[in-house]
Amino acid sequence: MGDTIRRTKSTISVEILRAALEGAKKTHIVYRANLNFEVVNKYLSLLKEKGLIEQKDNLYVTTEKGREFQEIANYLGM
Repeated sequence: MGDTIRRTKSTISVEILRAALEGAKKTHIVYRANLNFEVVNKYLSLLKEKGLIEQKDNLYVTTEKGREFQEIANYLGM
C-alpha cells in the first residue's frame, strides 16, 4: 500500500480556489480538487464565509480576495 499524504486545510482551499478561477460547477471542483461532495460543501461554505469564493447561479467563482490568497499560496509553494 502507498503512503497516504494528508493535505492541509490551506492546500485544499487553494485547490478549490484554483479550480474556480474561471468559474466552475461543484462537480468540476470535486474532480479537480480530488474530494467528495461532502468535503467540498464544507469548504465552499467556509470559503464563501471568508469572502474568497462566491456563487453565481450554479457556478462558483474565486473572488479578488480569493485570487490574492491563491497567489500568496503559489508564492509559498502550496
